[in-house]
Amino acid sequence: MQEPGTINLEILPLPETERRHVLVIGAGLVGLCSALWLQKAGHRVTIIDREPPLPGASYEQACSYGNACTVAPQSVVPVATPGIVWRVPRMLLNPLGPLAIVWRYLPHLGPWMRAFLESSSREEVERIAAILASLLRQADAGWRPLIADAGASHLERHNGCLYLYKTEAQFQAAEADISLRERNRVRLDRLDARSIHDLEPGLAPLYHKGVMFKDAYTFSSPKLLAIALTEAIQRHGGTFVAGEATGLETVEAGIRVWVAGRLITADHVVVAGGAWSRALAKEVGDQPLLNTERGYHVLFPSAGALLTRPVCYPEHGFYMTPMADGLRAAGTVELGGLSAPPNPDRTAMIRKGVQTLLPGAGEGTREWLGFRPSMPDSLPVIGNSPISPNVTYAFGHGHLGLTLAGITGRLVVDLVSKGKPAMDLSPLRPDRFSRFGGRRCGI
Repeated sequence: MQEPGTINLEILPLPETERRHVLVIGAGLVGLCSALWLQKAGHRVTIIDREPPLPGASYEQACSYGNACTVAPQSVVPVATPGIVWRVPRMLLNPLGPLAIVWRYLPHLGPWMRAFLESSSREEVERIAAILASLLRQADAGWRPLIADAGASHLERHNGCLYLYKTEAQFQAAEADISLRERNRVRLDRLDARSIHDLEPGLAPLYHKGVMFKDAYTFSSPKLLAIALTEAIQRHGGTFVAGEATGLETVEAGIRVWVAGRLITADHVVVAGGAWSRALAKEVGDQPLLNTERGYHVLFPSAGALLTRPVCYPEHGFYMTPMADGLRAAGTVELGGLSAPPNPDRTAMIRKGVQTLLPGAGEGTREWLGFRPSMPDSLPVIGNSPISPNVTYAFGHGHLGLTLAGITGRLVVDLVSKGKPAMDLSPLRPDRFSRFGGRRCGI
């Protein structure tokens, strides 16, 4: 018997006459999962990316390379919550806080920030959390067939995820979020300090209480996961083209796009280009209200055995995740677009935080900056273009790209195949913020 709230994700190959040649722009985890699910339906896929995860490629510029590596079914709480307008100035004044803004980018944030604040009302937060919960309940089911196909189960670590709070006041302030999770059927346990120590003795005893999210799990290397998915796609006949996609346009026969001086045509395109998707959507005539959160990580190569699961102090805004190559401290939010150089204050903040919270971590060696595609309401864009029926969008996942990649790919199949989606996708449509400037809303 299916658990209440789950849906049937089984997919059968389409008749030959209904199969299409589909371009997938973007070889991050969302794009790769979309491609593999499309192949299960019988479609032929070509994946386009500046640096696809092929042999010899570093893949290190990809957002899917540098994330916190966690499948996070507890993440039903949107970024914008009641009172955020008053908390943001305080966070910005704290040099060790989880939020920063590249101030010269501020004029570009106007429409996005207005929509972000509008999304923070109590009613909107309840609505958004319910939508996120409906997606997150399918997140693992969306991954299972792909992990099996890619032979990647050895990368999984099922130990849950810890959120920790230093004081009773911090824990009580988090109760609203904890209760919101419980209302949306997230499985969790409240922990006292002794229980936390028993789970993670390597942590400095700075915690007072915590929450364990029992269904969260990690992959020991998102790069190895991407490579495994790529190899599965190739085994099923998929092809990869290295280069930047430009000049996307719809034509009578379908769509076409230029890649490295080569014109590629197909029946359909899936735009899964992460933070770069807005420019591609604009070429079609759409302008979704997409912006960029710049996220950072620091690798502590000798600290991988100090923790057994991801640990997050929400006060600091980053996860500490044990991985195959060490401990990755990843997170924070910096609003600043795609072109500003890395901000060393962000990685310095992470380094200082890790040295305080996990004293045996040693030195951080590698630093990384990536670009999260962020929508104001913390919901992804999963839907067809309102202008062109041959264009499907799958981007804007914010902090949940890895978590929701599998189920997103499964929903993409319904959109490309013109079937009834397995879920109601109207809250995720690309033009849902049209009131901020008409169909061509955006910044």
